[in-house]
Amino acid sequence: MATPPPPPFLDSNNPNPLIQASSRLPDDTVFYSIYPDSSLSQDSLQSLHLQILNSVSPFVSSYIWQHQPFTLSIFFHPFPHLQGHLRFGDNLNDEWFTVFLLFQISATFPSLSIQVHDSDGEFLLIEAAYHLPRWLNPENSQNRAFIRRGKLHIIPQTALPNPTLSESLKFLIENEEASVAPGSVQSVLKSRITGYPEKAKLNTHTVRVRVPVTVAQVLKHSPSLISLAVEGFYDRDLDSMKHAAKMERFLKGGKEEVEMVTVAVKMSRAMYAQLMQQRFQAPKCYPMPPKKGDLEAELGLKISCGFEMMYQEKKKEGEEGKGSGWKMYKESLENSGYFNGMIPGSKEYNRLMEKAEEYYRNSSLFSKTREMLNAPVRQIDEILSLPYSADDFRNEDIPPSDDDSWLYSGEDELNSVLQDRQKEMELYELKHKKKSKEQQDTGASSSSKGEDFDLSELVKTMQGFIHKISSYEGAEVPVDRDPKEVELDVERFMKDVESVIKYRGDEKLTGDADNEEGSSDMDFDESEDGSDMSDHEDGEDSFMHSYSDVMSDELKDTTLKKSFVHANEQSNKDEGTSNAAEHMDEEFSPVDVDVNLVKSLLDSFSCQQGLPGPTSNLLGLMGVKLPKDENKGK
Repeated sequence: MATPPPPPFLDSNNPNPLIQASSRLPDDTVFYSIYPDSSLSQDSLQSLHLQILNSVSPFVSSYIWQHQPFTLSIFFHPFPHLQGHLRFGDNLNDEWFTVFLLFQISATFPSLSIQVHDSDGEFLLIEAAYHLPRWLNPENSQNRAFIRRGKLHIIPQTALPNPTLSESLKFLIENEEASVAPGSVQSVLKSRITGYPEKAKLNTHTVRVRVPVTVAQVLKHSPSLISLAVEGFYDRDLDSMKHAAKMERFLKGGKEEVEMVTVAVKMSRAMYAQLMQQRFQAPKCYPMPPKKGDLEAELGLKISCGFEMMYQEKKKEGEEGKGSGWKMYKESLENSGYFNGMIPGSKEYNRLMEKAEEYYRNSSLFSKTREMLNAPVRQIDEILSLPYSADDFRNEDIPPSDDDSWLYSGEDELNSVLQDRQKEMELYELKHKKKSKEQQDTGASSSSKGEDFDLSELVKTMQGFIHKISSYEGAEVPVDRDPKEVELDVERFMKDVESVIKYRGDEKLTGDADNEEGSSDMDFDESEDGSDMSDHEDGEDSFMHSYSDVMSDELKDTTLKKSFVHANEQSNKDEGTSNAAEHMDEEFSPVDVDVNLVKSLLDSFSCQQGLPGPTSNLLGLMGVKLPKDENKGK
């Protein structure tokens, strides 16, 4: 049996419908929104905001985030709610810790509905892909998955085929029990966040480092800034390396006057791995011990240079105010055709760019961006303005570095995760095979009933269907039109067609007589019984014979005639007639309408491969149900 297709949320070919405005942010970002059941005033929303932050503060107070902490902001569009985003980078624990916090918030505040997704889309549904109903896929998952009262809720498709956000929120309030996801889905997500917040603490790594006293002072008063320092080092480029070559902020007096101290720094395991995996040559201005292989000094070098590069880059961006806000503003100008297709760097392009920059500097977005980018710079300046000395750090009892064997034994953890996924996939395939077998057994039993299916009944039913419904009077007239506009004089129309056919038939016969020396017993001037067509007294029969003859003559040189089964075709095959006789029979033998009808219907039904289609729909209208093809796919 063929391997079952992957669940829709594990199919890489499916597009992702959820990433819209958030696509401008880094790919490694998680987005979340919190919607109260009732519309709140600004004061009430601010109160809720503070209550939520206070409820999660015990979990996050000592946690070191990879890039940025868990935050919430107040928004009033399309209706009052709270939302935020968090960049987790290489540390997936940050993302799942955020999910844990959201489940905690939903359990603490039962009148809230929470949405969460990342750049991959509905990652909670992706995590539980093997346990979701088959109808649920990335195309129809928008505004369908919510966290509420500590559980995942999925809006049923039968209730809301294409839900809007407001419709989904209303459904959650009014039909909460009907939207609770299956227990298997809840179990998968629960196992993913089990162990938090203790698991988040286990993800931290404490290491001894030797750094300038300025760096030690900053880490002492603001330990969370280690994330920005590691990011500055890990994402360095040639421009930022120029700042590390000078160390103007953290080594003002030069390496001769700087005092080095040993401190314990707490960071995430992902940060520690980022520092350890990259080699870095110390700049000439930085004091390094002559002894090589000093891990404390090497890690201190990377952290110190990371602080310098981060500080100078943030300061530069703050002065220019050209952060993500400027990038979004510039993109909007380009998309609107502001630059008129000018080549970047040209005189006209630079002139337009100067105008855009001037307008941006006068906007409120510039001041907000500048304030945000300057925040860590101001914080560092304030910390370094306080009195401090190397003696403040020399008398402290510094714990030893944590064991970092986990850095080299990740293969076992990876294999464990892969085995869990393999078991999950095997269970999914076993369930799929069991369901397919049940369907085959059901099909076999139904096919045994269909062995006595009489195809002649299909022909009779089709003929009755045609005679009952089809006629020139059966055309439906739109209700907004006058029926007189589509009146048809049938008798006049048929006479006109007959006169045209007779004229063309006589013309061809005359031409054939002129071009041939003698006539043949297969000429079209005689009917099958040998009598002349002009002797027919019945005008209708004369017309029909002429019509049939002309049409046959038109089709005799085409392959269309081979697609029809003739009345004597089967008997010719059985008796083994000669080629000449077979050719003659093809010319004059009538088409077996009933056989062709059944053959065409069965071929079309087979092409549907069990799916809905025109043939099954048509037969359904006639009350006919064809049996399944047992040999299909064997």
